Order: sequence, then structure tokens, then C-alpha cells
Amino acid sequence: MLMDLPDELEQSDSGMESLTTSKDDTPERRPENNFITPSLGSSPSAATPPGFEVAPLKEYDDEPDETLSERLWGLTEMFPQCVRNGTYTVSTKTWMGVKSLYGLSRSVMWVVASSSVILFAPVIFEVERAQMAEMEKSQQKQVLLGTNTALSGPMPNMPPMPR
Repeated sequence: MLMDLPDELEQSDSGMESLTTSKDDTPERRPENNFITPSLGSSPSAATPPGFEVAPLKEYDDEPDETLSERLWGLTEMFPQCVRNGTYTVSTKTWMGVKSLYGLSRSVMWVVASSSVILFAPVIFEVERAQMAEMEKSQQKQVLLGTNTALSGPMPNMPPMPR
């Protein structure tokens, strides 16, 4: 149930001719046993029917399913060129922004990490050295006065030890 359209309409066909046919007339339910398929070497927008040949009805179960990217690519034809260009621009600019933000965050993290090591490492080493000196003093007190006096600190009755 194909309609005969003038050559101008066949070349600029947008798929809207299906609105003039029955709602139940889908490719799977066509009453004909044959349908038109393009032959090798012809373009889909060719206006001449001699480039087509009649083939028997195919079973759709044999054909591989479309991938998501193929379906999305097929849907791009229904949008105007300005929408497609705008979408492309937004997506590429977003991707470039994400990449530059990632690079910037890597640089900032490197500067923060290296600066903190350079600035705080001497402080950490000095605190560790002071703790070690305190532990040595404690060990000396323990050796000289016994275990209980080193842990409890100076006794209140005794004067502090001279150094």
C-alpha cells in the first residue's frame, strides 16, 4: 500500500506519509507479501524506482537489535540542524569543562599536598624531637630515683632536682 508521490516529495520525504495510511498498517502487518528494498549501490534518497528491486518479506527476528547509539543517531534526523548544533556545542563544551576541572583539581591537590609536606614536616619533626627528649629525661629519672618517682613527677616535699 505504497503511495505514488511526485519526485520532489520523494526526495524530501520525512517519513510523514505514514499519516495518510491506516493506523494498523505497519511494516510487520502489511498485507502484501513483497516490499521494496534498495539494491546495492543505490542511495536511500534516490528518486528513481529502477534502483529498487522487489524482495520477499523478511522475518524481523533474524535481524540484530539496534544499539542505543544507533537509535539515538537515528533520532537526530527529527531535530532541526540548529538544535543538533546546539546540543553538540553544549556537550563538547561540557566535556572540555569537566576535563579542565579535573586537570585543575589535580594541580591544586599537588600544590596543597606538597606545600603541606614542606610547611608541616619541620613542625612534626620538632614535636617528635621534643617528645623524645622528654622520654629520655623520664628514663633518666627512672634510673636515678626508681620507677615510681619517674612516673609520678616531682614529690611535693622534696625540692626540685638541680640540673
